[in-house]
Amino acid sequence: MDRYWEWIWLAFSLSVLLTDTGFGYSIIEGPRNLTILAGSVAHFNCTVSERWPVLIWLLNGNPILTVLSNGTPIITNPKYNQDGFQNGTEFTSGLKIFDVQLNDSGEIKCSLQNLQDDKYAFLSVQVNGSLTIKTGNLSVRENQTTEIICEALGWAPAPQISWMVNNITLDNSMYITNRSQGSNGLYNEESILTLTPMTNSTVTCFVAIDALSEPQYATVTLTVYEPPSIAGDDGRTRTIILAVVLSVVGFLLLILIILLIICCCKRRKDSKYQEEMRKASEKKTADRNLETDRHSGQENYAYSPDDTGRAGQMTGVPSFSPDNSSLYAPDWDLDVNPASQVSYNGRHDGVQPSRTTAVPINPRKIRNVTHV
Repeated sequence: MDRYWEWIWLAFSLSVLLTDTGFGYSIIEGPRNLTILAGSVAHFNCTVSERWPVLIWLLNGNPILTVLSNGTPIITNPKYNQDGFQNGTEFTSGLKIFDVQLNDSGEIKCSLQNLQDDKYAFLSVQVNGSLTIKTGNLSVRENQTTEIICEALGWAPAPQISWMVNNITLDNSMYITNRSQGSNGLYNEESILTLTPMTNSTVTCFVAIDALSEPQYATVTLTVYEPPSIAGDDGRTRTIILAVVLSVVGFLLLILIILLIICCCKRRKDSKYQEEMRKASEKKTADRNLETDRHSGQENYAYSPDDTGRAGQMTGVPSFSPDNSSLYAPDWDLDVNPASQVSYNGRHDGVQPSRTTAVPINPRKIRNVTHV
């Protein structure tokens, strides 16, 4: 229906133009190019001379608003409206476009249906996205190189990123900017600044587009601290070396203790084994001696039968076995016949000379018993 009324008013305007006897009207000043942020209200002015029959506003070739010669607008879409005022013989129509979006960008035309006198302007709608410094505030060592990342998301057109340190603009060789475009036509950018600070600094990332009267920015603080002194480094190094040495010494001591325990256990085992072998050897020797004594005890050379002793008493001559002289010691308790003792002093008294014999009168019987 709206399109239908637009064409009706267009036909009416043409009929008025064709039937009007005065043909000297024109556009004195047409609209001007405008760059604006999305969501704002766009304003365009078109000033015409007197006796103009009808004024039509077009966006990218499509009529969006018609203004009659008395200044009354024909509104078919609430997004578009007009503020008009008369200044002497001239009339100015002020077109307003509410809540402009990215797709509203294009050609704006003010037309009096005189093809030779149409005026054009261009509407550029830009999108202001977000801006952040991802790294935030930093603390770095003096002369330590660091990277600071600035991220701009959802911009149109692609923004221009720049950096400042302590209000001094940096050369673009100090940072790298990567750009990508999303499916919605908006741009994302990431800028990486490489910096080697000497003192505390304020780092600022700027993003600029034409629609912004001032660049948008984000700021972080860079705190620089001095590196540890050489003495401190030496102390730390000594501490590390001491810890390593103590660890190695402790490990070696542990190994030594383990080896000593193993040696002691082995020596104790060998000693026990040698003792058992010695006992076994002693037992074997004792058994061998016992066996020898058993065989030697079968003959008793000190034993004298009764007949032999009696024969000695009868004859006065003792009967000796080869080894029984040892059986008669001077302190044995034996009965000796004094008559049988003869002293020889160089005289011959008719008695057997030269030997002293001790023969027991009543010899004791000696019997050896061998215990097995």
